Amino acid sequence: MSLSFHAQALSDSLARASLVPGSAATLIPRDFRPTTQLSILYDGKQVDLGNLFRVTEVKKAPSVQFDPEPEASIDTSYMLMLVDPDAPTPDDPKFAFWRHWVLPGLQPLRDVDGVVGETKPALTEYLAPGPKDDSRPHRYLFLLFREPHGLSLSKEDVGGEEFVQRRSFNTATFITRHGLKLVGMNWMLGAGDGWQE
Repeated sequence: MSLSFHAQALSDSLARASLVPGSAATLIPRDFRPTTQLSILYDGKQVDLGNLFRVTEVKKAPSVQFDPEPEASIDTSYMLMLVDPDAPTPDDPKFAFWRHWVLPGLQPLRDVDGVVGETKPALTEYLAPGPKDDSRPHRYLFLLFREPHGLSLSKEDVGGEEFVQRRSFNTATFITRHGLKLVGMNWMLGAGDGWQE
């Protein structure tokens, strides 16, 4: 899929999911246009702009792939975040944004399409999405940011790893404070194994 076609498909999917760029609840700048296509794969199943995953499908961290941005230098690095704007439920998102994963220092390998190397340890270890069976599906956002050159953060800069320390993460402030630039995103719906439409 070409990047321009992907950008339009992403825009359409965000509108359908009430993830309107420019609103405080989305973290997506109003003028956002992806400059790389973010591919997320859970054990062979592709995250595809809002498709549904059950809890048992997301227990292990997914693989992450993206190509270098056209104008990026060879040492450009990226940060991936997985956040939930619907915690604990879409009807009462008082714990948004729930921080599931923060992975800095990603670098696409230029000689292998889509393959990404990790140059730094996770700032927040992967915690699998776990919506309850009685909750409507949550929207889970995979956000890829270009890091400013020389960015160096510790786990303390993000917050604790404990379950309750991950809730109400002020993602927008974190992004602004550290000069992160959104360059790609993907998203999925997550539901409990027993949830029924």
